[in-house]
Amino acid sequence: MEGPWGFSEEQFQAACRQLDQPAPAEAEGWQLLVESMGVTIYRLYHEQSGLYEYKIFGGLTECPPELCADVYMDLEYRKQWDQYVKELCEKTCNGKRIIYWEVKYPFPLSNRDYVYIREQRNIDVDGRKIWVALAKSVSLPECPVNPGIIRVEGYEQSLVIESDGKTGSKVYMYYFDNPGGMIPSWLVNWAAKSGVPAFLKDMQRACLNYCKKT
Repeated sequence: MEGPWGFSEEQFQAACRQLDQPAPAEAEGWQLLVESMGVTIYRLYHEQSGLYEYKIFGGLTECPPELCADVYMDLEYRKQWDQYVKELCEKTCNGKRIIYWEVKYPFPLSNRDYVYIREQRNIDVDGRKIWVALAKSVSLPECPVNPGIIRVEGYEQSLVIESDGKTGSKVYMYYFDNPGGMIPSWLVNWAAKSGVPAFLKDMQRACLNYCKKT
């Protein structure tokens, strides 16, 4: 069973299945947003927030899945390659292990921070080795919001990685983020449209540098 501090087996299996599914169904509200440079992004309108959920399908050439997973899970290394990280660390709050993440926003916007949990599993699906990482925000009174920073309450991300059969990886990502505050929804949606592919490109570059580093 899924609890407030973990993910269920079904959530991991459902994320795995996305690798083999065709394009998200338009009948369910998913729309093709952009397709370029090997990355395809679909979005689904989130009526309550006026924002969108995203599904991203793509690949990372010359980056094997185990390396991609290591880079994604390495918080210390992310501080080196992600220019938007102000603070990123693992903490213990109320006896639970959480991740604290502060993101730089351009002036005059306030920085955002996240308190979330994350778990990675290696899953065997009919002989295929698949790496799955799930993350979601949690609310904790023991982790109060710092002055001048806006806490992101709605955050969810799934990352699924498998070998592309060559020297790279096949990647699926689900992403939803509600930054809150007074940022217009059109601006948030524009930033997500351009930011998600940029994140994958940055991650690919980070994987290549990580390989040299190790």
